Amino acid sequence: MSEDGNLLTNFQPDIVFMNQAIREAQKAYAAKEVPIGAVIVRDSQIIARGWNQVETLKDATAHAEMLALTAAQTAMADWRLEGCTLYVTKEPCPMCAGAIVHCRPDRVVIGCPDPKGGAAGGWINLLESNPPLNHRCEVTMGVLEEESVGLLKSFFREARERKKQGEAHEKGGE
Repeated sequence: MSEDGNLLTNFQPDIVFMNQAIREAQKAYAAKEVPIGAVIVRDSQIIARGWNQVETLKDATAHAEMLALTAAQTAMADWRLEGCTLYVTKEPCPMCAGAIVHCRPDRVVIGCPDPKGGAAGGWINLLESNPPLNHRCEVTMGVLEEESVGLLKSFFREARERKKQGEAHEKGGE
């Protein structure tokens, strides 16, 4: 909460930038990729964007966070992302959380948690509380959570429906 007691004052930039991450997630959705998006911000400017492209690139590491981290390192001409904030629509997996820690952004702002596989407090917490790692990130969870969850639920509902239709079509053709 800010000194004047107005929670929205400090939260507003997080909403603005999370909306941009959601736009990236919508690109993934349109490409039939799991709709997760990420943006990286430094000095109130977006310096990198990423959306899941695992299927598109046939690359298991092409998560939104990984692609955004790589783009941010290029933009900064440094692998260290100190002074940056990563906005991502879903809690990072352990692979992404490990990369985030090594890149050293100051903050990670997350749309929705992943209790089963998240590595920012959902399943484990690599970002804030793992002593052997060289860096800790401040984590803010739940920014535009409903919108982030809504995209994921819609995507997986449609995927299940496509699968059912494909199975029905195969059975009908026999």
